[in-house]
Amino acid sequence: MNNNNNNNNNRFIWLGGRIVRLEDATINVLAPSSQFGANVFEGIRCYWNEEKQQLFAFRLPEHYKRLKDSMKMFRMEDKYSIEELKQGLVDVIKANEYKEDIAVRQTVFIDGFGSWSSKGPVNMFIAPIPKGRTLNSSKPGLKCCVSSWERISDRNMSPKVKVGANYINSRMAQMEALENGYDSAILMNNQGKIAEGPGSCLFIVRDGVLITPPVTASILESITRDTIIALAKDLNIEVLEREIDRTELYICDEIFLCGSAMEVVPVLSVDGISVGDETAGKVTEEIKGIYLKVVYGEVDAYSKWLTPIY
Repeated sequence: MNNNNNNNNNRFIWLGGRIVRLEDATINVLAPSSQFGANVFEGIRCYWNEEKQQLFAFRLPEHYKRLKDSMKMFRMEDKYSIEELKQGLVDVIKANEYKEDIAVRQTVFIDGFGSWSSKGPVNMFIAPIPKGRTLNSSKPGLKCCVSSWERISDRNMSPKVKVGANYINSRMAQMEALENGYDSAILMNNQGKIAEGPGSCLFIVRDGVLITPPVTASILESITRDTIIALAKDLNIEVLEREIDRTELYICDEIFLCGSAMEVVPVLSVDGISVGDETAGKVTEEIKGIYLKVVYGEVDAYSKWLTPIY
């Protein structure tokens, strides 16, 4: 583990083609990114395999495809090649000498002095930081509520676009949940069906079947969600992508939330109603177990999803 960067002042950031110290990574406060959240981003996880002495970036090509899709839908200038996106990430990780689990925020933003409708000029920063498990051993899962806030839809601020401003919707749901004594929230879409959590996708288990809302249910086209569906099928777990009713959250056998930052986290109760016996269920544990082995490079069959940094 690299201890030199535990102090934020010692961290390096990639900004506009240069690697600079965090304190020098500044942007214009009047830029559309600062004023209106006019930026698209990816949260990329990298995992350190001690035995192999290698740091693996997980599903990097898929993250960059989604980043470019977000730029296209957000009508931003696209001046970065896939190779430039990747090289910037590798360079800044190496500059920090990280040999531990990290999360990397790679953000393309609209700089300059334009308005909320500006397409450019485009700039980018890449910021890695150490990141461990979401939950420690003393907290087995989350207590959630169904939010009073509706999930954004493709008819207003599409959740397919991973744009900074969209996350205010998640913020409203998360802050409401915390104020009311919950750990997190679950949002419904404008059809009254379950969508996702704040910055996370949702799966339930009923009678051994793994169920998740379809990508048309006002959800992000999540890379972690796609990963879990593929892993579950390889484990011979039946997977259904279909609409989920709110009341199914009260009577299902298991629930978990997932995402690049969150990984796989059990939900123990919803609106005060227990999920199972308020412990991580069998399917959730099986999925979490194989997921963590895959991202650390311990399962050769999934090595295609890993990009070595060193």
